[in-house]
Amino acid sequence: MHPSPSGKQLERVADGARRRTSASAVMRTVLEDGPVARSSIARRTGLSPASVTGHCAQLARLGLLREAPEALRTNGVGRPHIPVDLDDSRFLAGGVHVAVPYTTVALLGLRGQVVAQRRLTHHAGTDGTEPGRILANAAEGLGALLAARDPGTALLGVGLATGGWVDRAQGTVVEHPMLGWRDVAASDRLGGLTGLPVHVDAHSRALANGERLFGITRGDRSSLHLFIGNVVDAAFATGDGVHHGPRSQAGAIAHLPVERGTVACPCGRTGCLQAEVSEQTLCRRAYEAGIIPAPSDPLLVLAAAEEGDRRAVRLLLERARLVGRAAALLLDVLNPDTVVITELGVIHRQDCLAALREEVAARTSAVVDVERTVVPTSFPADEILAVAGGSVALDVLYRDPLGVLESMTGDSH
Repeated sequence: MHPSPSGKQLERVADGARRRTSASAVMRTVLEDGPVARSSIARRTGLSPASVTGHCAQLARLGLLREAPEALRTNGVGRPHIPVDLDDSRFLAGGVHVAVPYTTVALLGLRGQVVAQRRLTHHAGTDGTEPGRILANAAEGLGALLAARDPGTALLGVGLATGGWVDRAQGTVVEHPMLGWRDVAASDRLGGLTGLPVHVDAHSRALANGERLFGITRGDRSSLHLFIGNVVDAAFATGDGVHHGPRSQAGAIAHLPVERGTVACPCGRTGCLQAEVSEQTLCRRAYEAGIIPAPSDPLLVLAAAEEGDRRAVRLLLERARLVGRAAALLLDVLNPDTVVITELGVIHRQDCLAALREEVAARTSAVVDVERTVVPTSFPADEILAVAGGSVALDVLYRDPLGVLESMTGDSH
């Protein structure tokens, strides 16, 4: 039998947990309000001024915070406050997003900004999406991006986001049918290749965390994120976190039935949401209509619509309305403050956003202002996948900045 922990051991564990929680609160406040005076941090967090001063000093020694170059002037007497801000000169987060046709690798700053990214097209052939190959290429791509930066820059860790069923706690892609992945220990495998801590999550949950930290849902009590790509899934955030459910199965909406759906799904049914609105379906329909030369790239459908092809516009509007039906159903069930949509047409075209909102307004029983409640992602279209990957790592940082540094250095501080 193992001896029971002593009272002093339990006290040390509790003290360590409090220290980590307090450091997280300080980091989050600086992210939201920085440059910000220590006294303001104390008021916002409820920590004592002495505790805030201690945490700021420790986080500065670790390279996460710095004193801002200009003092904050006040109307009162006495010396001006020297505010603290994030130190974005030493650390970056690595991001990897694995889509069906390509992998995006990126470097992100502590505020979630993309500072560099690269798209790695998957090789043609039966092993083009083999996990070992994709993860090895991702590690090499991250290394190349980092090598081009200042030699004093280091990675805090790597976040990997992808579609399908992703078990964040185990670091495993349990199932991604379109890639042919099953029980891929992505965290361990990519960590072994990079020598860095690697965290994984589904891309809808990753983007929900990104919006919560850096985007449009910051400060919301709850939010829903719908990701519509080749894979279709959702994430629900409430309070200070995103709901994962047992084994991280929350957000699986691929087989949500769509009214008047006609597309056969691999599950054997007709009218499943993913089968109806995936980018593969959009491209197939555009190809069959003679709009694009090959059913390969949804951006070609968007380009055709921008050039005035009414058939392409119609396809995009129909897709937006189908997504609106699903959004209305989920809005009724979850009643979030905000519904964020990541979908090609909605991001780029006001008519698609209007069509989706009209569908939501017509079908929801919730009393909402759809123009304020239903919004497109706040991230630039060409950075969404990079942000998804990086947000997985940055979410971990802001939850436990001391733990992240410990995992890098082996130092318990």
